[in-house]
Amino acid sequence: MISKVMEDALNKQIQLEAYASFLYLSMASWCDKESLNGCAAFMHRQSDEERQHMLRIFHYIAEVGGHALTPAVDQAPHEYDSVQKMFEQVYTHEQKVTASIHKLVEMSNSEEDFTTLNFLQWYITEQREEEALMRAILDKIKLIGNGPMSLYYIDKEIQDVNNAQMAAKVVEN
Repeated sequence: MISKVMEDALNKQIQLEAYASFLYLSMASWCDKESLNGCAAFMHRQSDEERQHMLRIFHYIAEVGGHALTPAVDQAPHEYDSVQKMFEQVYTHEQKVTASIHKLVEMSNSEEDFTTLNFLQWYITEQREEEALMRAILDKIKLIGNGPMSLYYIDKEIQDVNNAQMAAKVVEN
């Protein structure tokens, strides 16, 4: 049985994961509008992944006798100044999610809720991977620079990253 405090904290994490899914979906729409097809495909996949993260917690809460709540989600931004600024926002959001997961780990440890502590280990690894990926993307964007063909090369590079991520998921499954 999960404590009410932990249940509430996990429900807040559900809300954060849901927001991430909608944020990335909004970014995908902006990329589509800007004809950045590779970036749009990447953001659509990221949105789907965040939804899966949310559902994983949702099902876990039910599994341990709690009550998972469907979250209210704030409206995500619709416009971005540049691809670089958009990915900087993604990186910042992933850092926020990581910090939230770390707080859940601390809470589960202090409550001696070792079942939840074990459950959260997957998220620790996932967040490390997400932050590393976003840093690598930002590094590539900085390397490509702001020349007249930069958006083409950035979009192509993000499409390659997306294809590699999808291939890795197929191998995992």
